[in-house]
Amino acid sequence: MPGAGKQMTRSKSPVLLLLLALLALSLVFFLFSFHSPSPSDDPTTLLHPNHQPIYKPETSFVASLDRFLLAHKSPRRDDTVLLTTLPQHQPNHLDDLIFQTHTQRLYADPYYPLSLPIRVYVYDMPTKFTYDLLWLFRNSYRQTSNLTSNGSPVHRLIEQHSIDYWLWADLIAPESERLLKSVVRVHRQEEADLFYIPFFTTISFFLLEKQQCKALYREALKWVTDQPAWNRSQGRDHILPVHHPWSFKSVRRFMKNAIWLLPDMDSTGNWYKSGQVFLEKDLILPYVPNVDFCDSRCISETQSKRTTLLFFRGRLKRNAGGKIRSKLVAELSGAEGVAIEEGTAGEGGKAAAQEGMRKSVFCLSPAGDTPSSARLFDAIVSGCIPVIVSDELELPFEGILDYRKIALFVSSSDAVQTGWLLTFLRNIRPAQIEEIRQNLAKYSRHFLYSSPAQPLGPEDLVWRMMAGKLVNIKLHTRRSQRVVKESRNICMCECKRANSTTSGHL
Repeated sequence: MPGAGKQMTRSKSPVLLLLLALLALSLVFFLFSFHSPSPSDDPTTLLHPNHQPIYKPETSFVASLDRFLLAHKSPRRDDTVLLTTLPQHQPNHLDDLIFQTHTQRLYADPYYPLSLPIRVYVYDMPTKFTYDLLWLFRNSYRQTSNLTSNGSPVHRLIEQHSIDYWLWADLIAPESERLLKSVVRVHRQEEADLFYIPFFTTISFFLLEKQQCKALYREALKWVTDQPAWNRSQGRDHILPVHHPWSFKSVRRFMKNAIWLLPDMDSTGNWYKSGQVFLEKDLILPYVPNVDFCDSRCISETQSKRTTLLFFRGRLKRNAGGKIRSKLVAELSGAEGVAIEEGTAGEGGKAAAQEGMRKSVFCLSPAGDTPSSARLFDAIVSGCIPVIVSDELELPFEGILDYRKIALFVSSSDAVQTGWLLTFLRNIRPAQIEEIRQNLAKYSRHFLYSSPAQPLGPEDLVWRMMAGKLVNIKLHTRRSQRVVKESRNICMCECKRANSTTSGHL
């Protein structure tokens, strides 16, 4: 009957409605799950090649450090220190394990030992050498009135020389968050090509009281040199970040065999003793830039605004090799198209330097107290063509990068001649200037430290350069292990001549 059909339909409608409601709820849940914010949608993250979410690269030291310390509030207990209590024959046992591992690699890998990635063992040092120092900086970096004896802002100096942080943060990051293919962290010492010492020598130098700092240096020295891996090679396969020339100075002579990560190599003997540093052993790393990155779009947009021929902002009087600055100031001040300014601390000084570089065609890069200067790397990332006046300068990653394509090199003797430098710069063809600018846009990525570390960034180039040192490291390690007392004198680093690029010298 029609009435009965309607009654039956009405009786089933709640069930149908319930089913429809469940279906709709499932659909909403599915759509919400599909479109809900995920780490990959977050503007602070990006996707790793294996589709795991990771943070977008952060180039600010302070911002990156905040994120790092938040993720490492409770670092795992240090266990490597227990190695110091093992019997004295432990280095021999480790040597046997290394022999077995490297022999397997030799026969399994046709490119060994030239192949990548480099395998690095990172020491788990006590937190007083690592996390405690990072927290000390984090809790005090806003004290911008804290200056060195020559007027430089202490915390800015630490940022400029923070290469130890950027390398370590990348090495200990979870593998799912890392992008570099040139290096891998290993957790068994016998698998390692190199050993990384994560001691923050610059932070400790600037932020600890003098005697406290020296005591910590001695503790770090004893801790490292007690390790079996150090004793096996006498440190030849160990990496020590000493990027500020004052850092670790009181004890570094005892670790001169290690691979030092340096800002430059001063051949005058003012900062490094004879035989402590040389290109075959050590590695030059760029300073961390103090200005914002000017990418290719920025360089294009600022091209018409670059009305200043030559710009320099920084300390006008320096010691040692930096005395060239006062001579250049006397020669260039007041000249048409030239801006020479005394640098100032803080955000105001940074903004003035950045504005000046982005309005200039050329940026003067004279020696500082040491042959290098942070101004060089500020100029590179600002798209301002560096004019380098530093006769003893050694440059980062020069085995990979050709600086002739992005900078001009001028001898000190030429630069201080009346009118010479400005005449030289004004005679450079516009087409050559444009070519150099385009190269700067490509090269600038090699000088931007970031977390996570980026392919072809400075962290990546460190390990590519290290790959070129590995065979020599192994040669000198094994040679030192087998020589006997009656052997002729071994050529140690003391007998190596100072680095020189002067024509006619070998």
